[in-house]
Amino acid sequence: MSTPAFDPVARAFAPDAVGAAVRLRGWVLRSRSSGGILFVLLRDRTGSVQLTGKRDVLGDAAFDAAEHVQVEGTIAVEGTVAEDKRAPGGREVRATSIRVVHAGEPFPIFAEQTEEFRLDKRHLAIRAQDHVATFRVKAELLRAFREFLDREEVLETTPPVLTGNAAEGGSEAFQFDYFGRPGYLSQTAQLYLEAMLAPHERVYALTPSFRAEKSRTPRHLTEYLHLEVELAWCDLDGLLDFTERMVASVLHTVAERKPNELAQLGRPPAELLAIRPPFRRIEYAEAIERLRAQGFTVQWGSDLGTAEERALTLEEKAPIFVTHFPRELKAFYMLRSADDPKTVEAADLLAPEGYGEVVGASCRETDLGRLVERIREVGAPVEEYEWYLDLRRHGSVPHAGFGLGVERVLRWMLRREHIRDTTPFPRTPSRHTP
Repeated sequence: MSTPAFDPVARAFAPDAVGAAVRLRGWVLRSRSSGGILFVLLRDRTGSVQLTGKRDVLGDAAFDAAEHVQVEGTIAVEGTVAEDKRAPGGREVRATSIRVVHAGEPFPIFAEQTEEFRLDKRHLAIRAQDHVATFRVKAELLRAFREFLDREEVLETTPPVLTGNAAEGGSEAFQFDYFGRPGYLSQTAQLYLEAMLAPHERVYALTPSFRAEKSRTPRHLTEYLHLEVELAWCDLDGLLDFTERMVASVLHTVAERKPNELAQLGRPPAELLAIRPPFRRIEYAEAIERLRAQGFTVQWGSDLGTAEERALTLEEKAPIFVTHFPRELKAFYMLRSADDPKTVEAADLLAPEGYGEVVGASCRETDLGRLVERIREVGAPVEEYEWYLDLRRHGSVPHAGFGLGVERVLRWMLRREHIRDTTPFPRTPSRHTP
């Protein structure tokens, strides 16, 4: 005769559960005993429930063993569901047996520790309930992106992470020895997506990207999850329309599917549901004037850093686009504006409430001569990009694309103070372990 299956903890809160026998297993969130009664808060992937066990029901040996289980120790329980308004959620399981699976050692994570210690023990700290909620929202966010792109008939592709050239040039690429030749960790999948564009027209990739910049801000990681999209036959207006539709769609999907987790983390779902396109669009020149009016010492050609983006968006309730940046501020592959050759057909999407850039978008330069000129201007060897230049020699079409930082979007959605809270094992200039 087979052993009965275990129930999920959520079973204890089903409408018909009161009086039903259940078999549960999971991790101990906390426990205490008083007057021969053991109180345990047990969790599994579906939730948490209070258990009570009496010594005279469980027996001395089982009671004593269960009483010594540490926080995050594991147990298996049989019992009956009962209503109790004093218990979390108004239900408890009155145990008839408790079996210790692993008593565990004293758990080293508690409230008074420093952030650095918690990062050293990240493999244990991620069991905290806020982390659990964060990564469930993140999983739903990734699902929502893929669902939207599938509806739009954008094909998912799998470009490499190891490359033979630094796609965006400069010193921000991680370089390593690749069997005696220079190799790089990918900064972007864009160039490979452009290659995939010709046979498929609409493509995307969701891959890790790496930036060797020593920025120590609340919004920078050296490894992050990068959603990149390339669309054939697309101009800047069409690209921004697509981007804002996508962002609004995924916000609404996550708000509808994970309202409890969002509320737990400090973001009322109604605020995300209220965000709808079109998003406001301002040109870079206007952004500079606004910043100067606020006392920033910026001028044409100044980059927009964390402080400037925060100032532009702190009072906003929805994202805004900043468009038409100076050519010198942007990557070599961006299309020169026809009506102003000093600018490129590019835009950054800035999240509201001061969270700053979450998307970088542009039309791609299709003129072979201008592209070669820009590669030389940034000091990159043209010969390393010959394969990319081939894309302009054989059936090039107007096209555009964007890159979105998943963790940046999540940080804004969940109102996290630091971007490291949006990834299980953050990589920063000072940390690549555990």
